[in-house]
Amino acid sequence: MLHILGSAKRLCDGTTRRELLRAGGLGFCGLTLADLASATPTATRPVPHFGQAKSCILLYLYGAPSQLETFDLKPSAPSDVRGDFRPRVSSVPGVQICEHLPRTAQIINRTTLIRSLTHPYNIHSAAYALTGIPTTDIPMELNPRDARHWPFFGSVLDYLRPRRGRSSMAVPTSVALPWRFSSRSEPFRRGGPYGGFLGTGYDPVWAEFSGAAPNGDPYSRITAEGEFRLTPPDSGPVVLDRLDRRRDLLQLLEEQQRGLEAGATRGYGRQQDMAFNMLLSPGIRRALDVDREPRNQRERYGMTLFGQGVLAARRLVENGVRLATVFWDEYQEANSAWDTHLHQYSRLKNVLLPGFDQAFPTLIEDLEARGMLDETLVVCISEHGRTPKLNAAVGGGREHWSWAYCGLMAGAGIRRGHVHGSTDAEAGYPREHPVSPKDLLRTIYHLLGVDPATELHDRLGRPLPLVGGGEIVRGVLA
Repeated sequence: MLHILGSAKRLCDGTTRRELLRAGGLGFCGLTLADLASATPTATRPVPHFGQAKSCILLYLYGAPSQLETFDLKPSAPSDVRGDFRPRVSSVPGVQICEHLPRTAQIINRTTLIRSLTHPYNIHSAAYALTGIPTTDIPMELNPRDARHWPFFGSVLDYLRPRRGRSSMAVPTSVALPWRFSSRSEPFRRGGPYGGFLGTGYDPVWAEFSGAAPNGDPYSRITAEGEFRLTPPDSGPVVLDRLDRRRDLLQLLEEQQRGLEAGATRGYGRQQDMAFNMLLSPGIRRALDVDREPRNQRERYGMTLFGQGVLAARRLVENGVRLATVFWDEYQEANSAWDTHLHQYSRLKNVLLPGFDQAFPTLIEDLEARGMLDETLVVCISEHGRTPKLNAAVGGGREHWSWAYCGLMAGAGIRRGHVHGSTDAEAGYPREHPVSPKDLLRTIYHLLGVDPATELHDRLGRPLPLVGGGEIVRGVLA
């Protein structure tokens, strides 16, 4: 018998380092690593709930919420770690979350709370969180069209969508709102929810919010007259019921297409077709018209940009959209949204937590009441967390910290009333069951019925996996 000394550190595919070395030694006896994998019980045990999710609603809290002020409070930690907020009991025995999330605390028993999300990139890389790319860096973060980008998982769903003629394109696969990601803040443009090497034609279909915010901050309050519109690629808003201008739209799209490099036009013609089909389709127009909802329902979601966006997302999946993504995005200034380097407590208490605490619980309750929750996957994530120790900024603040943060999942195939993973005494590092963004993406693909062995091809025709690393997180599945 060959014995291997050393640690049992687990690799990204679930195999321990000790097993890997032992497999190499067993090769001399005619056994390979593949033989070892086939003999491992988890390698053959089927993963449940493949394809249970008919649709997905992704809520992306850009800027990175603090785990210590939301879902992983440490009341026994020193004051410069635990901060000012206190925990409250939730509907799951023994589980406490932030005192300023009272409605979320009531419905947490319908969700799985992940407390052990982790990765090594301390930057605002939405691309790393939302695509299968195995690595990232700051130049990629700040360039949505960096040639190295992999496609957003909604773009992959669109690419893999069965085609049944032009009429089927009247309902897009992936719609994102409230506006083109990072287009309302200065000075940065961020990577993330784009077609990557599949081409711009596989970008999401973007909505654009048009409305007024009485106090200047649409995440704090908007007027009831605001509306969401669809936009063609890289252009301003187009009102869908103005069909007499659809030829002008075609001319605009053609001019833009001529101005793009040849490599960036892959799939662009299909998006042009989709733009016209959507102009003629009443379903998406109705879905984005949140004013069709009773006023009390709109107010339950919250008369904020995020709340009305979440309501629109529910309406979109009701009308056949496979993935509806709502970004809580930066507005006017960088380091806004959930990027709480300073004035953390006032921002969290007055805007961020109340806005989330209206929209998220209402979405879960609404989907459940409509009989949609068992077939709709709800995912709420960000790109990283915040430092365990507070900084010295005015109003309190925390810096970037990717080694431990939280996420929420609910709906199709997801366990109810479950907490997956835990962190150390300062919420700085996972103590058990670490989950990478790649693990999470593999789990989402599985629930949406995408074969994990599916390959994509980059601009040079080279085969690439859907996700560069990771494994399905069995612990979050029912």
